[in-house]
Amino acid sequence: MEQIVQYFSTIPSLHRALILAGGITFFWVIEGIVPLFSFRYSKWKHASINIFFTITTIVVNFAFALLIVKTSDWAIANKFGLLQIVVLPTWVIMIGGMLLLDLVGAYFIHFIEHKIKWMWKFHMVHHADTYVDTTTANRHHPGESVFRAVFTTIGVLVCGAPMWLVMLYQSMSAVLSQFNHANMRIPLWIDNALSWVIVSPNMHKVHHHYVRPQTDSNYGNIFSIWDRLFGTFNYTPVEQLRYGLDVLEDTTHQDLRYQLNIPFDGSIKTDR
Repeated sequence: MEQIVQYFSTIPSLHRALILAGGITFFWVIEGIVPLFSFRYSKWKHASINIFFTITTIVVNFAFALLIVKTSDWAIANKFGLLQIVVLPTWVIMIGGMLLLDLVGAYFIHFIEHKIKWMWKFHMVHHADTYVDTTTANRHHPGESVFRAVFTTIGVLVCGAPMWLVMLYQSMSAVLSQFNHANMRIPLWIDNALSWVIVSPNMHKVHHHYVRPQTDSNYGNIFSIWDRLFGTFNYTPVEQLRYGLDVLEDTTHQDLRYQLNIPFDGSIKTDR
């Protein structure tokens, strides 16, 4: 446990980049061997727009990095946050902190984005992908990346999370998001079992169905407990799913200029 704390307290930026790139590469290979859906598409061309959004997400996260560090340092120094109320064992801090950061920094902001129209229009870029695969994980409009960075900061404050925990959470979040977006087929019984603890690939694919109520379900990023606890869990067999959004033409999902302009295009109507 102490080795984990020490490593993530001083994790080099290179290692964080390797975790991100290594995860994408690993799941890219796996989904090529055992695909869930046999997409007829250019895998590299499809990845190009998603990699662009991955880069903008990294830029936004770097811009918020100092704020997050200062927030964590202030919380620890002032004993502020749920994890600072009493002295807790390291393993409790790790598990409880991961759950809380996932609730505030992932589930809660995701739920809000689906309920507030102007935020939803930024989030639509993520849902616009009609070929969901591991590269879709970081397909976020720069505006949405700002929303998520803000709520990550709020999560750190609410938890009183030390930076080693924040780094651990962000690393796990990146890899698990790549995992549950990956276009790979795993045995149904394994996927169902995993979905009781973490967000499994089949569970998250339901969220990418093109219409409600599936679109407005399964908001979790790492842990599935929040969807089950708050009644937003939905099980729909993957064979019944269709990716994209009913208010967008499927052909627009690879048009970078169009995607960047979605939040500002008044002609794109939603029922939010």
